[in-house]
Amino acid sequence: MDVKIYYQPLMDLLQAEKIAYADAADSLQEYGWDYLREVHQLPAIIIWPNTAQQVSSILRLANNYLWPVTARGAGTSLSAAAVPTVGGIVLDLKKMNRILHIDLPNSQAIVEAGVINQALADAVAQFDLYYPPDPASRGSSTIGGNIAHSSGGPRAVKYGTTRDYVLNLEVVLANGEVIWTGANTLKFSAGYNLTQLFIGSEGTLGIVTKAVLKLVPMPKHRQMMIAEFGLVSEACSAVAKIFQAGFTPSALEMVAMDAWQHTLKFAGKPLRNTHASALLLIEADGITNAEVQTQIEGIYGVLESNAVQNVELAETFEEQERIWAIRRGVGEAAKSASSYKEEDCVVPRAKLPALMEKLEALKRQWNFRAFSYGHAGDGNIHINILRDNLNDDEWQALSAPIAELLSYAVELGGAISGEHGIGLTQKPFLPLQLNSVSMDLLKGIKRVFDPQGILNPGKIF
Repeated sequence: MDVKIYYQPLMDLLQAEKIAYADAADSLQEYGWDYLREVHQLPAIIIWPNTAQQVSSILRLANNYLWPVTARGAGTSLSAAAVPTVGGIVLDLKKMNRILHIDLPNSQAIVEAGVINQALADAVAQFDLYYPPDPASRGSSTIGGNIAHSSGGPRAVKYGTTRDYVLNLEVVLANGEVIWTGANTLKFSAGYNLTQLFIGSEGTLGIVTKAVLKLVPMPKHRQMMIAEFGLVSEACSAVAKIFQAGFTPSALEMVAMDAWQHTLKFAGKPLRNTHASALLLIEADGITNAEVQTQIEGIYGVLESNAVQNVELAETFEEQERIWAIRRGVGEAAKSASSYKEEDCVVPRAKLPALMEKLEALKRQWNFRAFSYGHAGDGNIHINILRDNLNDDEWQALSAPIAELLSYAVELGGAISGEHGIGLTQKPFLPLQLNSVSMDLLKGIKRVFDPQGILNPGKIF
């Protein structure tokens, strides 16, 4: 296909508005993947708009000519949500990366969709304000991408996910109309909540171009401990006990020891000298040191009564950052071990031991290896199922135990995804979560916002 001829009205617009684009094959390659690198499909053209009005002009043409459009942030998706699976146009929003306003009296920030998560957190920290959502990809993932998936991260257990910090959105609809979805207020009861509808919609309903985000006071003090357990299920059992005792850590992560040791090796660090099977990384924060100390001492008491083998304290910021760097590197380390399937199920946290026992049973039955880690404090575990030396038939056959595991998560009152979304790779499993009535409602919403089906086609449904 001659891109310039097929997209001639688009090419005319791009040249008239001086909008950057690329259509050479070597430029397209990386845009055919997301971070998981399980699915690959080249787009026809990549466009880098600078403003919402430019996005609007592009979508008006796309809607008229039925060109598929996939919005992209940093490509850190783990469900192929940013892969242009039917080709077409990729709108890369990275040039729309301005922090437009930090509203100190109202503790809010107005940002463009291409702002990097950590860049926002660093900017507001100068004013003793805190933007808590902190996915492992915070150094590269964008606010627009975080909104598309309602990203969480380790500190969601205390502070909530992206969904809890979005007050208002500027969105370009499929037909090019530009809307604001709500108000810059903590309360909103003026009709249906369109803001929340767009969060987690994976670019299938509209393209987010700006966001008004809530900020909170920066915690001044923080301490962290590493607790070792003989069994993964014992570590997970201790999680609910901590909350039952009245404590709310700012982060509570579980990492199976094989995943931790592999990550240390991948990072060139000494392996941990231990016979444990799992770690809990437990962080407490607060405005005063006394408040944090009370939390840490209380949680330590709970751990002593719940099969803990060893506890180490990391009091300094440098020690804590070293531990967090290892934790955030588990996904990249898993990638170095083998290609893998990423599962992201979430259950009520007291049901975590049952979920992990189910996983262990499936690993024995189907003879596969998996690294398990994640946000135990909110019941969200990432399971990297490693391909290792499995042949194509054996690899494809693992869809059966994955479906069994996800069905069990739903049976426990959970969901098939906590923060990575459905995209393409989890689409076959969505009927495990939603019945036909619910699916029809979601498809109806999609038709209302995108009747021509041009926005991120093939995702979710």
